[in-house]
Amino acid sequence: MSNPTVEKYNQPTGGNELPRFAGHTSFFRLPVQSDATGLDVALLGMPVDIGTSNRSGSRFGPRQIRTESVLVRPYGMATQAAPFDSFQVADIGDVAVNPYNLLKTVDAIELAVDKIVEAGAKPISVGGDHTCTLPILRSLAKKHGSMALIHVDAHADTNDEMFGEKVAHGTVFRRAIEENLIDTKKMFQIGLRATGYAEDDFDWSRGQGATVITAEECWYKSLVPTMEQIRETIGPDTPAYLTFDIDGLDPSVAPGTGTPEPGGLSSSQGLEVIRGCYGLNLVGCDLMEVSPPYDTSGNTSLLGANLIFEMLCSLPGCIRRT
Repeated sequence: MSNPTVEKYNQPTGGNELPRFAGHTSFFRLPVQSDATGLDVALLGMPVDIGTSNRSGSRFGPRQIRTESVLVRPYGMATQAAPFDSFQVADIGDVAVNPYNLLKTVDAIELAVDKIVEAGAKPISVGGDHTCTLPILRSLAKKHGSMALIHVDAHADTNDEMFGEKVAHGTVFRRAIEENLIDTKKMFQIGLRATGYAEDDFDWSRGQGATVITAEECWYKSLVPTMEQIRETIGPDTPAYLTFDIDGLDPSVAPGTGTPEPGGLSSSQGLEVIRGCYGLNLVGCDLMEVSPPYDTSGNTSLLGANLIFEMLCSLPGCIRRT
């Protein structure tokens, strides 16, 4: 007997229908369309790395994550989540970025997300460097106002400027706070670590009311209790956004990134953070800073694809078989 829910929504092409190494490349082997019309969730690439201060290459992130996502199957065994039975999802391609002008690219991203929101869909964005998150937040704040934020990263990204520039991948969350895009009392930065220039590198966020959970506070333990506390603080109704910089994870599991730092989160802790967002009113998510030139095995991109799948599973309304 056919499943009417499955017939209603786009389904990834199965590995027994077409070999995983064959066919067109899209996120999770889903259909591709030109815009978010008719979608609940739009998967959008942001091939940008001109906001990067160290190793470039994240402009190739969306393409490589699409390639590795063929190995992700449509059902979450641990969570019993079935996102493609829950939402109409498609790959709507990449933002038409300007590789010579970061500010024009930022404007193009904001406009692209505006169109997703206008279509009634939620964006899950795949970068690209972390500069991309600022225009996403600007767009979503037009509808939702100041949002709660769960931010996984090795770095606070709260510099006032970088090389005299106010917009770059290391200034994103200072700008977002200044623009009232984030409710800092419901802002959590997880995985910050390693070296800095001064003691206040992580303290600026704290001074604005945010909670900083350093990597050292996460070592050798499950993050399930931490996420329970975060959910309790944010609550189920507050619009919330999840931004995941792949360098929040340890370079032993995610070497393909521009600014790796030792002592990061494990891959299982990364999964716990995302799964722990289930129950929040997530209005969008992103995965940033995967740099395929430093990812010779493809494992960073594969891990990134799995993290994006977990984001789909953590959206409100995702069917769970329990």
